[in-house]
Amino acid sequence: MFDLTIDPFVHFDRLLKEAIEKQIPEANAMSVATVDDRGIPSVRVVYLKDRTSEGFVFYGNYHSHKGLDLEENPNICLNFHWPAIWQQIRVTGMAVKVRPEESDAYWKTRARLSQIGGWASNQSEEIPDYDYLERRVREYEKQFEGQVIPRPPHWGGWLVIPTEIEFWFGLNGRLHERYIYQKTEEGWNTFMRSP
Repeated sequence: MFDLTIDPFVHFDRLLKEAIEKQIPEANAMSVATVDDRGIPSVRVVYLKDRTSEGFVFYGNYHSHKGLDLEENPNICLNFHWPAIWQQIRVTGMAVKVRPEESDAYWKTRARLSQIGGWASNQSEEIPDYDYLERRVREYEKQFEGQVIPRPPHWGGWLVIPTEIEFWFGLNGRLHERYIYQKTEEGWNTFMRSP
């Protein structure tokens, strides 16, 4: 039985660890939903890179579609879906940029080609063809040849501070178990939702 008296981050860490141990492919992949200034939603898959005491961290281009959405409207929803084990975790909350030092630290762990890509790609913008991107990659490879590649100012992380976390366990007959944590001033309000 799922224990709603346990901190939701403890549950999250345990379930992610179990998904990794069960060799669920890319268990740290999560769908990220944002809304633009016209109220149009958009969703894409990114990777969870850290889980802090405050929330969930991922990285990307601040000028990308998601970056511009979050600049306008910081409301966000994350969803981890592991269909092979009939589990989902949904996180609703607010996204704030992480401190530059945190973005710098993570940037240093990225593969060199990924760092080059962070400079070469004007993420989400229209390009004439793939050759254009390859030319930009070559230009930045030449520019940074023999050097440590600095983090671009338009690239960094977001911390998602949850206001609600839902743990979903699929069961036969669609009689799923749904355990909810909603953030209040006093802590977490917990309850179950009907499937």
